[in-house]
Amino acid sequence: MADVLKGLNLLETLKESIEKNNISDIRDALEDMLISRINIAIAGERNAEKATFINSLRGLSQEDEGAAQNPPSVAPEELAVFPNPKHPDFRLWDLPPISSDANFKAEDYIERFKATRYNAIILTSTDRPSTNSVAIWKDVRSLQKETVYFVLLASAKDTEKSLEAKKAASLDVLKAEGVPLPKVFLVQPSALEKLDFLTFLEVMRGDLPEIRAHALLLALPTFSSSLVTQKKDAFKALVWAAASLSGGVSAIPVPLVASMVDATVGVRILVKAQISLCLDDESLQRLARQRGLDPAKLKALRTCALSVEVSKSEVKRRLAEAEKDTSTATTRLVELAIPRQARSVSRSFTVMLQALNNAIDDMGADAEKVVAMVTGERQ
Repeated sequence: MADVLKGLNLLETLKESIEKNNISDIRDALEDMLISRINIAIAGERNAEKATFINSLRGLSQEDEGAAQNPPSVAPEELAVFPNPKHPDFRLWDLPPISSDANFKAEDYIERFKATRYNAIILTSTDRPSTNSVAIWKDVRSLQKETVYFVLLASAKDTEKSLEAKKAASLDVLKAEGVPLPKVFLVQPSALEKLDFLTFLEVMRGDLPEIRAHALLLALPTFSSSLVTQKKDAFKALVWAAASLSGGVSAIPVPLVASMVDATVGVRILVKAQISLCLDDESLQRLARQRGLDPAKLKALRTCALSVEVSKSEVKRRLAEAEKDTSTATTRLVELAIPRQARSVSRSFTVMLQALNNAIDDMGADAEKVVAMVTGERQ
C-alpha cells in the first residue's frame, strides 16, 4: 500500500492525498482499514495467564469456541495461531516458551519462528524477564524492529504490592542486561482496562505504522471509554475517506446520495463499527459470559437501531435525512474537511460525512453505556 497512512495524523495525510489527486491512495487506505490486517506474536511460558491474555485480546473467555486453553493443545515446540473470530485478519501467534538453557541462541529462535515477520512481539512473564528473553529483545531490535515489548502478566494470587515489587525487579533485570530506557507493562489478563494495558496500547500504536495502529485499535474488544473515543475518531477518518471517494473527488456521477454505492459503502463501515464497538449480539453475549453479567441487560442498553442491526434501509434513511439538512454548520464542516479545489463537487461528500458521522456518534453512545455497566465506569 502507498504511504498514505504513514504520517502522524491520519486525516491530515488523507487530505494531502486529495490535494495531490492521489485517489488510489485513499481507496487503498479505506480498504486496508476495513480489513484490519495485523499479526502479533506473544512469546513466553504457556500458562493460564498467557492463555487468558490471548483470549482477552480477542474478547473471548476460556469457554468460547476457539479460545486458547491451558494446558495448550499444541506441542511445546510448536507455535499456535489464534485468529480473532470477529476480525479474521487480526491474528495472535502463540510462540513456544523461551528456553532457560544457558546455551540458548536468540538468533536461532528468531529464525525458526520468523519473529521479525510479525507487526509486534510481546515477551510475557509472570515474574520477571529471563536473560534469554532479553537476548531475543536485543536481537530483534538490532534488526531495526522497534515493536518488541516486555509485559508482566498478573496472576490470581498477585496483590498490588507484589506486582509493584515484580515490576521493580523486572526493571532491575533489564537495566543489568543493558536495555536502554527499559519499560515493563503490568497487565491484568482477565481485565485489560486495569493496570498498564491502555498505556501499553498507546505506546505500541505509536510505534506501529499508522495503518497497523488503526487495525489494532479497531480489532481489539472495547473495554474502556477511552477506547470508545479512539475508535469513533478512527471510524470518522474512515468515513471521511469513503465520503471523499463518493462525492468529494470521485468520478461517480451526481446525484448519488441515495445510490447503491453510498449505501453499500456505508453499510460496510457501520458493520465494521458495530463489531469493533462490540455492539452485535454475539459480542455482547461473550462479554456478558466473560464478566458474569446478564446478556439481556447489556443488549437493552442499545438505543440506536444500527447498534442492533446494520441494514441498508436504515443507512439509506440516514443518507436521505442528511441530504435534506444542508445547514450552515454542515457547509462549514466541508470547508474544514476538504481541500478548497474539491469543494465545488462536495455535496455528496457533505451528505455522506454527516450521515455516517452521526451514526458513529449514536453507536458510540451505546458502546459507552455498555462499557460503563461492564467496568463500573461513571459516564
